Order: sequence, then structure tokens, then C-alpha cells
Amino acid sequence: MKLKISNAKGNTISEGMIGLFFEDINYAADGGLYAEMIENRSFESYDCYGDKGDYFVKKDSGYGWSATEDEGCGEMQYVTGSPLFRENPNYLRFTATKAGQGFQNQAYGGIYLEKDKEYRVSFYARKASYKGNLLVSVKKGDRVCGEAVIVCAQAPQDDWRWNKWTRYEAVLKADESVEGAVFVIALDEKGTVEFDFISMMPGDAVAGIFRRDLFEQLKGLHPGFLRFPGGCIVEGNTLENRYRWKESVGIIERRRANFNRWALHETKEENGWHTQYSHYNQTLGIGFYEYFLLCEMIGASPLPVLNVGLACQYQSLELVEMGTPEFWEFIQDAIDLVEFANGAADTRWGAVRAEMGHPQPFGLKMLGIGNEQWQTEESDFFGRYLIFEEAIHKKYPEIKLIGSAGPDITSKRYEDAWKFYRKYAAEKESFCYAVDEHYYVKPEWFFEHVDFYDDYPRDVKVFSGEYAAHPQSGMNNPCANTLDGALAEAAFMTGVERNADVVVLSSYAPLFARFGYAQWSPDMIWFDETDVYPTASYYVQKMYGENMGTVTVPMEEQEKALRKEGVYVNITLDEKESEYILKAVNAKKERIDLDLTDWEDVPVRGKVLKKELTRAEHKDEKSRTQYPEMVSYTENFEELDGLLRLPAESFTVVRIPAERA
Repeated sequence: MKLKISNAKGNTISEGMIGLFFEDINYAADGGLYAEMIENRSFESYDCYGDKGDYFVKKDSGYGWSATEDEGCGEMQYVTGSPLFRENPNYLRFTATKAGQGFQNQAYGGIYLEKDKEYRVSFYARKASYKGNLLVSVKKGDRVCGEAVIVCAQAPQDDWRWNKWTRYEAVLKADESVEGAVFVIALDEKGTVEFDFISMMPGDAVAGIFRRDLFEQLKGLHPGFLRFPGGCIVEGNTLENRYRWKESVGIIERRRANFNRWALHETKEENGWHTQYSHYNQTLGIGFYEYFLLCEMIGASPLPVLNVGLACQYQSLELVEMGTPEFWEFIQDAIDLVEFANGAADTRWGAVRAEMGHPQPFGLKMLGIGNEQWQTEESDFFGRYLIFEEAIHKKYPEIKLIGSAGPDITSKRYEDAWKFYRKYAAEKESFCYAVDEHYYVKPEWFFEHVDFYDDYPRDVKVFSGEYAAHPQSGMNNPCANTLDGALAEAAFMTGVERNADVVVLSSYAPLFARFGYAQWSPDMIWFDETDVYPTASYYVQKMYGENMGTVTVPMEEQEKALRKEGVYVNITLDEKESEYILKAVNAKKERIDLDLTDWEDVPVRGKVLKKELTRAEHKDEKSRTQYPEMVSYTENFEELDGLLRLPAESFTVVRIPAERA
């Protein structure tokens, strides 16, 4: 097959077009990117029940905790009355009837330690009636894999009035590597001690916050932006359950614990309206400050999304009526968020940011108005957007607003949304920067709709905000991530890239999934307590994120003929590096050669950088059911002799120095 490319320049490609969408689903935050190893560290866990219109939660402060049995069981009471902070009022009151009694934490799938690695342990304790010290350890059975002694502060002359909450810290070094262990605190004398906010963090956590291997996977994608914190958790199953950004900043001990909307995913009558994820909670250890910090550290522009006074329209009919004082609180939250991100250190919310350690502004430029909203007579999302837009742009006219087209791209609600945005954008150019579109579809749809954006009007831009190919789906199903699905995504993205004059932002979803804790499949990155497993879709996103170019190169409809042969191609030019970037998906089960010798009548020869994603042979049949499908990703400099060889079922990117063309 011949491919002749001109030296003409097409559409400008938005810098940072390929980004990330972070939602706290599949234990992506607590138990995932947030490096905290202790589960239910502040004894605030909720057990969640219910269905649309009838949700309720039960306090389950002892979830994840139990008394050790080595020296007989001590007494564990979950109490309140004199809390560390009122935002999280519950704490553990532990009584040992003999020395050596203690309590332990299950820590999700169990504590994983690496030999000689250090871990930072901290907690608050109050000695109700105790004069001894504390022993912190990680154990598996009878094996002690690491331990540290905590010397407790003593009251002067046994003055009980001195008793108060005291923060203790220790560094625990792993004597050996171990999986499936438990975290233990034991008393070396009998007595009663109260505990709260028990934490264990890897010593190599990035900024003391982010799990290093997951952080490095994100940074390796070179994302242009990060949309956060969701997703449906922005809205909540109930408005009480919604994500409140103001409760996610400040010291972490005062961030009010919340249950996660995904704790109620797939509740049904047959499971008693109660699933295995019923204790999926949010500590908000990663809050809005940490999200902004993460953006800065991985080089991504922040794109926060805010609630518009609607609970999740899939799961609830709850809303706040427009025009009420309660509704204006939502608008004020949006205005205050801009001040938190961009305001000077002497402003109210800029001061909060500065006190947390970042006196300089974060440089917020975009803001999402609602997550996945659509217009109904009851919700009147369009009316809400109008009010938000006017209020935000009155104070911050420079902020680019992202609208919502709802949960699909095939329904009347999607069509109505576009009519709404285009109508008002014709009167006010800044009315909506881009409209957020979502589509989770079969791989065949992506292959068949590579031209999806070819005929879109160019007046309002598109944010391809949530998409993924779904060869199969379901909970805890890493096998849903296939090379075929990833190739379909790569093929579709050639059309997204070619239409860069209308599509300005694009992100795959969901981002993370923890094995055994996933409500949704497929996902970009799977992980467990020991390791991380990037999928074929991860490498597709990486190959695009690193190789976007600055302008498109007109294909003169050659791409349409190639599609009929199962080859999906697009070309861009990176003017900064003076390189042409050719992306090609071969969906066929046999190798295909692209003849580039007609490139402006100049043969394309010499060394080029070639990146390739192909199928890998499975050596272990067990891995087929435990992990995402194995693929081979390579980067090499190769001699190009005028033919670009595309392996069967592959995605290839080559960077060709422009002076050779």
C-alpha cells in the first residue's frame, strides 16, 4: 500500500490535548494512588446500603480492625466524646488486661513490605490509664517482619489532668519482604489507651502522598491535563454524599470522612441492596490541594469538575432548587475554588493554599460545570449552567468552562445539549470552551466511526472526556482489557487527532483499578499491593501523549482508502522538533507494508524512532485470568528503507526527521 504525504500544514493541535481523567472508582484513591497503607485509619468507616431514592449508611467504626490473640484478646471499644477533631469524632478505646495484648489492621489485601525499605508510622494516642510504651510491628503469623518501639509521653508526677491527645511517630524498617501481613499495635503493660488517625506510609511515597509506582505510571504518560475528582462521586448518590472540595483541604485530620458513591454500585434486591464494596469510603487524603499538586508534578493542567446542585442523575432524583440560598452555595464553591487555585496568598482561599505549603498560584485555566448532567424538566441543567457561567465569568472572565453532553453520544439528550451550547455560544464566544462527551462502546464502533468528528460544526469545541472500548465489561474483570480494544481506541484517535480543530481535549476512562476491588472494567492501569500492570490501552495513550505534533498534515482522503484495508493512519508535524509523526493501526492478522517512497517524490530513508505495540505470547496460562492481556511495547531507532512494516494487530508510531521529506 502506498502512502503519499504532502508538505502542507493542516489544523493546529491544542497543546496538551491528550490528558487523564481521575475518578475515585475501583479503589483508585484510598487503597491506590494515595500511599496510605492502613484501611479505616480514623475509625470513621461507613457500611452502605440501598437503591435509587433510598440510600442509608451504618457506622462501622471497627471495620478492618480486630484484637490480636497472641496474649488473649484485649477489649476494643469504638467511642466518641473527646475526639481529636469534631469532623471525625470516632476513635478506638483499647484495654489490655495483660502485657502484650494489642490490635491489628487488615490493610486491604494485606500489608506488603519490601526488605530494607522504610515505612513511616504515625498515630494519635491518649493514655486513659496507662504507664507503659507501645510496640508497632508488621507480622505474618508468628513472623515479625519489622517493628519499632514507641516511647509514650509521661504525665509529670502522675497528674491525670495532663492527659491529652499526643501524636507519635516512628520509622519501621522491613527485615524481610512479605505479602499479606497485618499491622499491629501492642501495649507492653496492662491498661487503657485511646487511638486515632493511625497511619503507615512507604518512606518513598512521592511528596509523602502518592504511591510511587502508580505516580510514575501517570508521569510516564506525559498528560496534558488532569480532570478530577470524578466522575459520579462529584454528584454523589445523595447530595449529602457529594464531593465537597472545601472539606478536602486543610490538615488531613480535619477532612470529614465520606462514603464513596461506588460503594453502592450494582446493589440489587437479590444481594440485599448491599455489595462486597459496601465499605468503600473516602478519607480525602488526596483532596483538591493534592490533586493540584499532582498536576504540577506530572506537568498536567488542572481541570476540576464541580457539582451544580444535582445528585447523580443515574442514581437519584435529589436536587437543590435554583434560586435558593442552598443553590448559591454551589456557585460560591466554584468562585472560591478559582481563588483557592489562583488567588494571592492574602486572599481568604489563597491563604488556605499558602498555609498548606504552596504560596504560588496553581494556574487554573479550566473548570468543569457538572459531571455527566443532562437536561430534564426537573433538573433544568441548562438553566443551572447559565447561572454558573454568568457568575463565574463575571468575576473570572478568563476561566474556560467545560459543559456536559450527558452520558452518551446517540440520544436526544445529547442532541439537545449541543443545540443549547451552540445557541448561546453564537451570542457569547466564551460561553462554553468545550463540551464533554462520553462513550463506552464495543471496539467495532470505534473502528466504524473513525470519521465521527469529520462533519462536526467548529463553533464549540469538544472534550472527548470519557471513552473506552468494551470488548466485555463487568466488575473485577481485567480480561476486559484486550489488545483488540486498545487498537480500536488507537484507530478512533487517528480521527480525533485529524480533527484537532474541533477536539481540543481527550481522556480515557477509568484510569485505575485495584485487583479484587474493581466495580468497573476495562481500565487503563491495574494494580495490587505489590505491583502495577499497565494495559494495552495505557500504551496507546502513552504513544499519543508523547507524539502529538503541533499541526496536522492533510491526508487528502488517502486515509479512507486505507481504512478499507484495515489500516488506520494519521500524520502530524512537530514543528518544534522538526519531525513528521506517522501513526498507523494495522487491525489485520497479517503484516502490512506501507510504501512511503512517494513522499513528495523524495524517498524516505535513514534512521527513525519507531514505537510499536503488538500482541505478546502468554507463557503462563494463569496470567490470562489474573492480569490484563500481555502486550509487547518497544521503542527503537530503525533504518527506514522506504517501507514501513506494520506487524499484524499492531499500533505503530514513527518520528521522521522533516529534512528527509
